[in-house]
Amino acid sequence: MEEIAKDITLGVSHAVEILAALIIGIAVLQALWRYGNSFIKTNSISKESIRVHFGSSVAVALELLLGADVLATAVAPSWNDIGKLAAIAVIRTALNFFLERELKHIRQVKLTTVEEENKRA
Repeated sequence: MEEIAKDITLGVSHAVEILAALIIGIAVLQALWRYGNSFIKTNSISKESIRVHFGSSVAVALELLLGADVLATAVAPSWNDIGKLAAIAVIRTALNFFLERELKHIRQVKLTTVEEENKRA
């Protein structure tokens, strides 16, 4: 029974990892497309907007990858597995924290800029 549970959780874990990779891949393609369009069109999307969208996708992917790691070690983990999970969790959580902080800063700067433009108008 434990072996079946382990196989299922590992399968789900791999599926979640693939989903995270797809999210990042799609985000990269969208960022490249938008960046390319910014040179062609005059009323293009700002570079900050591209960064925010891409960063949000990466943040979601990081959360999914952390969940996949938790799933992978959910059934009968060894102390070595737990140690690896802890290290990965700390690194991914720190990356996500700083990414979210930067995205929040970019959004606030953008909001402030829009408010200032509205006051002038």
